Amino acid sequence: MHRRRRGGRGRFPIQPDIGEIPSAKKLIPEPLLDENPIYMDHAEAEVLRLVDIKGLYQEQAGERMGVSRGTIWRLLASAREKIARSLFDGRKLVIGFPEKKNPEP
Repeated sequence: MHRRRRGGRGRFPIQPDIGEIPSAKKLIPEPLLDENPIYMDHAEAEVLRLVDIKGLYQEQAGERMGVSRGTIWRLLASAREKIARSLFDGRKLVIGFPEKKNPEP
């Protein structure tokens, strides 16, 4: 017996408010051991700035970005993991995501 879904597809995710976009777009370790880059979202970079550089608590960072403390915790853990992977695996860290190129007709 199949369960029946009610309603729509769920709610849309809340987009965090980004106060400052980093001036650096890439961090490249020396030596570069793996060509596959790691991509960090602007929201993850903003959480690092607010919590690790500005010294805000997670609740305060959540208020500034307009998201819950749980979302801040998740973004912070993800950003720190990506930085550690970049350092220890020798992979390029790219802030932002690559733009998709449209195929020419």
